[in-house]
Parts: sequence; structure tokens; C-alpha cells
Amino acid sequence: MPRTSLLTNRASLTHKIGYAVRHPARITPYVKRTARDTWLRLKHPDHVAYYRAVMASDTGRNPEAAVGSRSHERWLALGEMQFDYLAGHGLKPGHRMLDIGCGNLRAGWRFIAHLDAGNYYGIDISPDILISAKQTLTTYKLQAKLPHLTITQNLTLDFLPSAHFDVVHAHSVFSHSPLGVIDECLAHVGRILAPGGFFDFTFDRTEGAEHQVLREDFYYRTETLLSLARKHGLEARFMEDWEKRPHGQSKIRVNNPG
Repeated sequence: MPRTSLLTNRASLTHKIGYAVRHPARITPYVKRTARDTWLRLKHPDHVAYYRAVMASDTGRNPEAAVGSRSHERWLALGEMQFDYLAGHGLKPGHRMLDIGCGNLRAGWRFIAHLDAGNYYGIDISPDILISAKQTLTTYKLQAKLPHLTITQNLTLDFLPSAHFDVVHAHSVFSHSPLGVIDECLAHVGRILAPGGFFDFTFDRTEGAEHQVLREDFYYRTETLLSLARKHGLEARFMEDWEKRPHGQSKIRVNNPG
């Protein structure tokens, strides 16, 4: 999101009316999406089940759009941005990486190509997007890298080994997650981090009232998430250098001091 809009409450009626006036062509798609999301929320009151249904619907139309890319060029650019950032922060081929919300491998295929065989582990709540991920893997001829692609129901990470991952990564996951889901992840991610490892996650940042839109997009203040990480004994800091990237979300890095 533009840095000048950090005080905007996108859930407010004033914002919605103003946005509609500025973008009249988007009114009908918004109304259709609101109707669809309302139906899915009634059908799936649990947030994970609800968002899995959203992803199934979006992936059926366009897997790249389902992970937030308006075009194939944007899909490539966003994946490259994620890879370049972590490579610049020391991601090495011998590192073991967990990619939470790996989607259809927008960035994942680059990580897989960079890492040694078997060192990439991608998880997602959506079976539909993981099918698309396997297609991406085939397109880039990365089968010999033997990546792990696994569906998950929650973020307790209980099926993963302790002190195993050098890098844990969650891009555009917490931007779609209520605070309880984020708390669950932060409560357990320290266990799976290897000594010296770190967990990077992006989030939609606001400096005003925290809010959500359609139970799909969640906006948090930085201190809320920093405090939540510290509650679980983790070190956490806001990544200022990520702010220089042409991306609407902000980033926090978490380390396990133990």
C-alpha cells in the first residue's frame, strides 16, 4: 500500500464511498466479491476453512491472480523481489528453508533453484494452489531439487522437526490472517528455527485503527506484531530496508534468542 495511506481505514464507509467515486469501474467486481465472501463466511465460519474456500475460488479463475499478481510480469517481479531480498540477507544453497503460504511458487521456484536439493519446504492451506505449485515446478524443470510441498490445516508446525530451518518465510500470509492465526504461528516458530535462523513475514501496516476488509485483508500496527512476537520469547524488529522495495506490505524479522 502507498506509504501515504497508513492512516486509512479501508473498512470505513467514508473510504469505501470515496474509493467508489474514484474508481467506478471497480464497484461491480467489489459487490460480486462481497457477495461471494459473505456466502463463504456463512458456509465456513472457521477462518482457515473460509480462506481455503476463497483460494479455491480464486485459483480456479487464475492461480497467479490468486496469489495477488495482476499479470504474469507482476508475478515474476514479486517473486524476484522476495528472492533478491533474502539472497541479499545471506540465504545460501546449504540453508534449509520453510516457506509458509508458498502459493503457486511465485518466489518458491527461485528459492528451490538456489537451494540444495531437498532444502526447500513449502506449506499452504490450499490444495488447489499446491496443484498449481506443482505445475510451476514442472515448468521450471526443478523436479531434481526434490522440494517438499505440503498442505497444512494450521500453523502449529507440529509435524516439522525442531531447530531445523535456517530461514522461515511468510510473504502475504499475515496480511490475510486474524491475530489468533498470527499468534499461533509465533508461539511455535521458535521451536523449528535452527540456531542463528530467522523468520521473515510481511504484513499490511497501518498507523491508525487496526481493521479488516471482507475477512480477507487485515491491517495491523507494527508494535502489535512486535509485542506479540516478544510475548513468545522471540526477538523481533521492523525491517527498514524492505520499505525501499516497491511493495505495499511491510516486513518484520523474528529471531529465537535461545
